[in-house]
Amino acid sequence: MLEQMGKAAKAASYKLALLSSREKNRVLEKIADYLEAQTAEILLANEQDVQEARANGLSEALLDRLALNPARLKAIADDVRQVCKLADPVGQVIDGGLLDSGLRIERRRVPLGVIGVIYEARPNVTVDVASLCLKTGNAAILRGGKETWRTNAATVKVIQQALEECGLPAGAVQAIESPDRALVNEMLRMDKYIDMLIPRGGAGLHKLCREQSTIPVITGGIGVCHIFVDESAEFAPALKIIVNAKTQRPSTCNTVETLLVHQGIADVFLPALSQQMAESGVTLHADAQSLNMLQSGPAAVVPVKAEEYDNEFLSLDLNVKMVADLDDAIAHIRAHGTQHSDAILTRTLRNADRFVNEVDSSAVYVNASTRFTDGGQFGLGAEVAVSTQKLHARGPMGLEALTTYKWIGFGDDTIRA
Repeated sequence: MLEQMGKAAKAASYKLALLSSREKNRVLEKIADYLEAQTAEILLANEQDVQEARANGLSEALLDRLALNPARLKAIADDVRQVCKLADPVGQVIDGGLLDSGLRIERRRVPLGVIGVIYEARPNVTVDVASLCLKTGNAAILRGGKETWRTNAATVKVIQQALEECGLPAGAVQAIESPDRALVNEMLRMDKYIDMLIPRGGAGLHKLCREQSTIPVITGGIGVCHIFVDESAEFAPALKIIVNAKTQRPSTCNTVETLLVHQGIADVFLPALSQQMAESGVTLHADAQSLNMLQSGPAAVVPVKAEEYDNEFLSLDLNVKMVADLDDAIAHIRAHGTQHSDAILTRTLRNADRFVNEVDSSAVYVNASTRFTDGGQFGLGAEVAVSTQKLHARGPMGLEALTTYKWIGFGDDTIRA
């Protein structure tokens, strides 16, 4: 089955690579229209997925990621329309010039070819990835989690209908609907057909892909994110940022999971934090030093477990640890971070500069929430994933990250001397 999907995707990729921006946008506009026109069918499939997932004990955080409603589906359709408005990177000349040999050389952006994406309970990813791949002339093979197979099937049916009505092969966007995990292992070895693989899920999925894939893998999306409050931070804006980073949408990978507080301000800052977290419904997981100062406050607080420093809670839970200084904070982030998003709250320029230079994450913030690590927020228009590695893309992956380039040489019967 996957062999045939791979062949169809590869054949489709050659056709997609030749499309103009206008032709690609026409497909995307039709997809957006059909998503809205077939809302009832998609939501019915999603309701069945949610019911089954709840019965199987899926966590509330993952249920939130899985669930669709009319507003969310309309937002997904609007996101597709937004992709239409983005500049098409394909065909862009990155650089070049005339060489001494007389050869005129240029480096031009081209599609990657076929992109494989493995993800969990995120039905919006199906449409997001499909639209970004189509905009950049790439075919896509999608493997969503078993919790979303009905929703994914319904949305891919809409996408394929739009493709065929525009005279393009349905094989440009395909989904593996079977929940059989053996198919994931088979997909990881489809290097003959798939040019890049993006896993979007938990640490186990990323580990599997890194160890078993024969296809280049872009890993990321696991966010053990930190905020360090140094001794010069102003409390009111700092607390506002922390609340936003923890509660704006707790189930996302750019949510803060560990708060590091300078010991010099802890006796005043932690009681204020407790009050704010109580109002926000956040449970604090505190180290021994912080626990002593937080137990008398209104927020729910429990002793932190060592392994929780490596947890992506994806819920209204927050680790709190007291640190001696900036060096101590940086050391903790290096030991427990996932190179996703980390922030410092400070009024000291030297500390800000050191944090930016010494914290090796894909996104580093000064006096801002970690929740900004997002393609739309970064002005990329959209994202296919957040990469926490250094090759071939890092941070939110927009359209350019779904392209590669080729060198093109123009001669006038030019030969090498």
